[in-house]
Parts: sequence; C-alpha cells; structure tokens
Amino acid sequence: MIWYENLYLGERFPKKEAKIRRIKWKIKHNRCFSNVFLIVLCRYGPNLLEILPAKQLCQKHYPRQGLYVVGLAKGYEDALWTAARIVTEVYEKTGGFEVKRYILRQKAGEVT
Repeated sequence: MIWYENLYLGERFPKKEAKIRRIKWKIKHNRCFSNVFLIVLCRYGPNLLEILPAKQLCQKHYPRQGLYVVGLAKGYEDALWTAARIVTEVYEKTGGFEVKRYILRQKAGEVT
C-alpha cells in the first residue's frame, strides 16, 4: 500500500496531522474502521478512482500491494464528494481526466 504525499481529505475527515497519522497506522495494521473510506487509484480497467471501505482491508487475504491511496473520507457520501473534487482538480489543471498520470507526476515532482 502506497500513500499519496498530498493526501486528499474529505470535508468530514479530521484535519489534524497526528490524527491522520494514527488512522493511517491503524489501517496499515488491520485495525477496522466502520465509517472510513479510502480513495485509491483504480487498479483495473479504464476507471479513474475506487472507493473502498477501510473495514474491507481487514480481511485477511485482501490484496493491498496494488493500492495507491490518494484520499481519505468519513462516510461514503464524503468519499464521493472527495473523489469528485480530485477529478475536478485534475480536469481544471490538465484539461483531461488522466487522474493516475496526474497523481504519479505530482509524486515524481513534475510540474504540470
């Protein structure tokens, strides 16, 4: 599991850095959350993003290797709005919908 450095946070998600670190640690160590959702770059097909409930990652054999987490949200509706915000930002900055390319370029430090 890889975490995007400039993680997008939902409107209802706590903004304190210490709290975010603690939640990330718990997710990495299979502590279940009932109302936390991860927004990840899509691993399959032409889709842009996936929204996964954090409790789904608590399953023993859930594949985590391909997950690139770009956002966290509290509640499914908050996750939808956050994903929409990501796509809108990418469109405004690039004129396209290549979210994965944009995020990976941001990680590499390239200027778009």
